[in-house]
Amino acid sequence: MLCGPRHLLWLCLPLLLAGTSGQLGASRPGAGAEEEDSGRGWPGVRGLREQLREATALSKRYLSLLSCRIWPGKCEEDAAASAQSQGLEADLKGRLHGQHLAGELVLRTVRGYLELPRPDKALVLSFHGWSGTGKNFVARMLAENLYRDGLNSDCVQVFIATLHFPHPKYVDLYKEKLADQIRKTQERCRQTLFIFDEAEKLHPGLLEALRPYLERQAPEARRANSRKTIILFLSNLGGKVVNEVVLNLLKAGWSREEITIEHLEPHLQAEIVASTDSGFGNSCMVKENLIDFFVPFLPLEYRHVRLCARDAFLGQELLYTEEALDEIAKMMTYVPKEEQLFSSQGCKSISQRINYFLP
Repeated sequence: MLCGPRHLLWLCLPLLLAGTSGQLGASRPGAGAEEEDSGRGWPGVRGLREQLREATALSKRYLSLLSCRIWPGKCEEDAAASAQSQGLEADLKGRLHGQHLAGELVLRTVRGYLELPRPDKALVLSFHGWSGTGKNFVARMLAENLYRDGLNSDCVQVFIATLHFPHPKYVDLYKEKLADQIRKTQERCRQTLFIFDEAEKLHPGLLEALRPYLERQAPEARRANSRKTIILFLSNLGGKVVNEVVLNLLKAGWSREEITIEHLEPHLQAEIVASTDSGFGNSCMVKENLIDFFVPFLPLEYRHVRLCARDAFLGQELLYTEEALDEIAKMMTYVPKEEQLFSSQGCKSISQRINYFLP
């Protein structure tokens, strides 16, 4: 016997439609002669056609309303995911400067992942670029929009290679502790975020230990598990080649905003694979395509540094002048030596520099 809530939904739908749309079987006022003739000799055809038209217009709305009554938790999850992605979009567009590629790619991939009812794997993003270009900033934005307590949430774990895994001789111990910490966090939270900073300095053994969390799950395992996991790798690796490609395009007459991921992705991946002094490029993650997207962070220009300085003043609720923003931007060192286009430190240390302009 069909008695589950999903079957009840379909059994109730005709009653809902009949009760809300009036006499669906009656002819519409002003129906033309051609329409009247089309149902002649077939009793009920005209009424059925009207019901189908009405049902097409109303069914989606009633299905949504009724399903929210039967499965309120699902609607709450959808609303939460929508709020998270809207907040993330506002932050990426309003607070992240000079990174149109990273902003668009992170928003699209995270939003799409959050909308999946049962993902078959973790979402794995690898951020690459110079220091100070916004990699940690975007990671923090993600944490702040996905969790009430941001980076302090029990569902967020941050690992810094040189701090948490400093000694290669203890790699087996690190692997055990890391696997245990990931497992416990996933058991505790339906949605988890793991951030690995200085990823290029992670021991190859540690990267191999992450494989089970990056691979696709079998269908039966996916059906039993609706938990979502986002893994971020942050690295300076590849920053040099990103800067070179951007510089060459700008010299060739391209505007910064015209640069696409297709311009950068092949060069970035080649640089990562060729990095012989790092286990990251030769890891299973890269070789087996377990990383979903390599996200390039472009070098920042003078105008972006000014915006960072403005945000630093606003963040401390301090007044500023345009002259002060220019002075702070001029304090930074710009490269290459000839073009003086890119801030060598990005926006790093900007918040400390505004102290020189306080009364």
